[in-house]
Amino acid sequence: MVWWEVLLLVVGGAAAGVINSMAGGGSMLTVPLLVLAGVPGNDANGTNRVGIFTSNAAAVAGFRQKGISGLAHGWPALAPSAVGALVGAVAIGRLTDETFETVFGLLMIPLIILTIWKPDVAGGGPHWSVSTTMVVFFFVGIYAGAVQAGVGLVMIAALSRAGFDLVTANSIKVLVNMSMTVVALAVFMANGSVRWGPAIVLAVGLSFGGWLGARFSVAGGEKWIRIVMVVAAVALAGRLLFG
Repeated sequence: MVWWEVLLLVVGGAAAGVINSMAGGGSMLTVPLLVLAGVPGNDANGTNRVGIFTSNAAAVAGFRQKGISGLAHGWPALAPSAVGALVGAVAIGRLTDETFETVFGLLMIPLIILTIWKPDVAGGGPHWSVSTTMVVFFFVGIYAGAVQAGVGLVMIAALSRAGFDLVTANSIKVLVNMSMTVVALAVFMANGSVRWGPAIVLAVGLSFGGWLGARFSVAGGEKWIRIVMVVAAVALAGRLLFG
């Protein structure tokens, strides 16, 4: 890796870490950055998970420092999402690099529609039952295991429908994301789809951004989370249209 690739991954990873911990969608930045740094599509997908894990671990620590833990409330999402992540990671690993990059681009279209549609993230209306939450998070896990990008935005909307305020939903989100990433990363490592040099560099930026984002979301409350969600959506749309 040359110096500008290192700088690109550290700075881009820090920005993505903030976005991931506060709203979601940072992988739409980090996967293309890894490709730009010379990592093939499937390997970029696997390599990205190292940074996602460290970022979410740092975010969980940041929430705990503020006295907020998603573990007490997030159990209906943890187990089914982990099983789903295993299914998704195994399935996506069967694709070629070229096919993965095509799938990666196409799957961003529903995410853009979701962002424009502005789903209810205020927890209004009837809340989901525990069984419904578990089923939803099984499919969330499949998507996260396969692609990851934008899953935080989906989880925030789902957790709000499950009855959580946005700060609590974010604390649950990073914990669930961390558990899903552990499962998916194990699959990618078994397939030899992790480039450790770029992974470590990206992880440094993502970890700092994840920790910083967790502290911002607690300090700023729902106002800051909503602002960052809008910024994340704009970044996703910009990457899709101009990338």
